[in-house]
Amino acid sequence: MSYFTGYNRWRVYLLEVIDTIFDMKTIRKLQDAMCAIYLDRDRRRGVWGTYLHFLEESVELGKAISSGSNEDIADEAADIAAWLASICNLLGIDLEDALRSKYGDGCPKCGSTPCRC
Repeated sequence: MSYFTGYNRWRVYLLEVIDTIFDMKTIRKLQDAMCAIYLDRDRRRGVWGTYLHFLEESVELGKAISSGSNEDIADEAADIAAWLASICNLLGIDLEDALRSKYGDGCPKCGSTPCRC
């Protein structure tokens, strides 16, 4: 077996792993991806340090909204989702389950969709 044949097999395998990690069609898969990518770093930073990054991204989202650039808004919204997933990973919270539990039947106060409060 040549070097390139072995290299190509590993390359295909790694691309399949990356596709699995970045298949973020559900919130749980997003959370799993953030865990695979950042959990070690998040643990070293701790919950409060990670939360501070989340807050920083929230400010950046506000600036992006003010700028009116949908591309910047989308970028910052993605960052906020990623940091929130990281916080939930550190605390052992399944974000998808939490969202479904609170909002799965509509507004948590009135139970309606759309909200009638």
